[in-house]
Amino acid sequence: MTSTSTPPGLARFNALEEHAAFTALHEACASTAWAKRLLAARPYATPEALYAASDAAMAELTAEDLTEAMAGHPPIGRPKPGDPTSAREQRGMAGASDELKAEMLELNLAYQEKFGHVFLICATGRTGEQMRDAVRDRIGNTPEREREIVRTELGKINRIRLARLVEED
Repeated sequence: MTSTSTPPGLARFNALEEHAAFTALHEACASTAWAKRLLAARPYATPEALYAASDAAMAELTAEDLTEAMAGHPPIGRPKPGDPTSAREQRGMAGASDELKAEMLELNLAYQEKFGHVFLICATGRTGEQMRDAVRDRIGNTPEREREIVRTELGKINRIRLARLVEED
């Protein structure tokens, strides 16, 4: 008979006191509604169950919840000082030329003026040029279309951040 055990990182997360678990989730995603939904569904048997709960919670976020979630993300090319998560996720901009950084700043400002929030993309593994091309492509979207793209990108970011949270030994 084989026994399946909960991975150590997930077991640790499941065992966290409620406030500590909420804080960990809120660091992964600044949406209070998202964090509360994931908190209410604990314990999780597998990381995949946690990711599925994250996806389901993301799908149900209101426009206000999405705005709250986006507020937790710094502009591309300007990670929060002292925040290793945003620096790691935006690594593709770290070695970008001054010209590319200046262009991203301009594009970020134009995007923010049009949509009222930072340009949000799952930056992990992307180059500065890929991020620039994405903002160029997306700036022409309608606000409704862009909100759904942002929801998808946030979902990807949340999965990466949750994996870091629960898959560590």
